[in-house]
Amino acid sequence: MLKVDHLTLRFEGLIATNDVSMEVEDHKVTALIGPNGAGKTTLFNQIAGVFKPESGHIYLDEEDITGMKPFQICNKGITRTYQVIKLFSGMSCLDNVLVGMHTRLEQNFWQDIFHMKKMREEEKAGFEKAHSLLELVGLDQYASYPAGALAYGQQRLIEIARAMASDPKLVLLDEPAAGMNTREKMELNEMIRKIIAMGTTVLLVEHDMSLVMNIADKIYVINSGRNLAEGTPEEIATNPEVIEAYLGRGDY
Repeated sequence: MLKVDHLTLRFEGLIATNDVSMEVEDHKVTALIGPNGAGKTTLFNQIAGVFKPESGHIYLDEEDITGMKPFQICNKGITRTYQVIKLFSGMSCLDNVLVGMHTRLEQNFWQDIFHMKKMREEEKAGFEKAHSLLELVGLDQYASYPAGALAYGQQRLIEIARAMASDPKLVLLDEPAAGMNTREKMELNEMIRKIIAMGTTVLLVEHDMSLVMNIADKIYVINSGRNLAEGTPEEIATNPEVIEAYLGRGDY
């Protein structure tokens, strides 16, 4: 589905990504791991259109999307969550999810201003879908609550629901388990499996290795902006270079 082909990006002489390549298979969970500062989020930002790579290409279903604007990439079917939560904290959880649907809405100005039948039908379907996504993340009972009133881990789940609201082909999850307790991480594991079952592909950046090893079909490791290794969780867990650079010796 997604192919990252030799991406390089520099910031004032600092090489953030250095000839990085990876492939994300359809209907699978691909994980991207590495030390802090390895370039993981910078790679996400290039895929999502926030940064334009100096060289290399990004392909979605064989279409070159390199350098497209974030809204264009969203329209193509890629959505994301953020390492630092970016919800509208004063808006309700339901409205935060509804915001994620705006790229798929078909109503126009006149249908809206006159509240025409098509607009009412689309509005009803949108509310039903938003509630179903809140159910997916286990938070529909908080639909009317301000998003900022929820616990940190719950806010991360609202971000995932919002990312899913545009019916993406591929969702980029940037450290979704950050701030979650053990129970919430177990629920996140199950939710990612449900997302895959819904037909959406997942690319995941995460530091919780227990979660990664349990959920990922394939793992890419980058270090200092470069590809270090790729393989199954079993291959990565026993790779001497990865152990030396990142994992250390532990039971995963």
